[in-house]
Amino acid sequence: MIGDSAHQPVRKRDAVLAIAVGGGIAGTLDLLQACILFGGRIPLVIAGGLLGRQAFQGGAVTYVLGVLLHFFIAFSAAAIYYAASRNLTFLKEHPLVCGLFFGIAVELVMSYIVLPLSALHARGPYKLNDVLLGLAVHMVVVGLPISFSVRRFAK
Repeated sequence: MIGDSAHQPVRKRDAVLAIAVGGGIAGTLDLLQACILFGGRIPLVIAGGLLGRQAFQGGAVTYVLGVLLHFFIAFSAAAIYYAASRNLTFLKEHPLVCGLFFGIAVELVMSYIVLPLSALHARGPYKLNDVLLGLAVHMVVVGLPISFSVRRFAK
């Protein structure tokens, strides 16, 4: 029992590191690619998911809110992957394949559950090109950084 409790702080530090690195890299890459593809006002669109269309008229505070919400989602995704990897060891053993599939899952949940339920009520029909681009981007910039971070830092 004492031996187990001695490892607890190390496991907690490993979890925080895996989630922080994976979520931080995924959030940064995803936000950068979105700003490159769709313009620098993307954080206002993200804030619009919470505030509605008035967020598009928002200033610096609304912009920062969008960035914070974006990183909250990225860290949440990393925490979910980390938690799942505790029981599903193949998530750590096969980070390439599992990361790609996790990126697909993140994109599908965001596009078909979160966005329709948001204050913007974004719904399809989506163009096939946009769907494929979203899947490919999230596979690479979200799924892979999270899966490899969990493999590297989670013991």
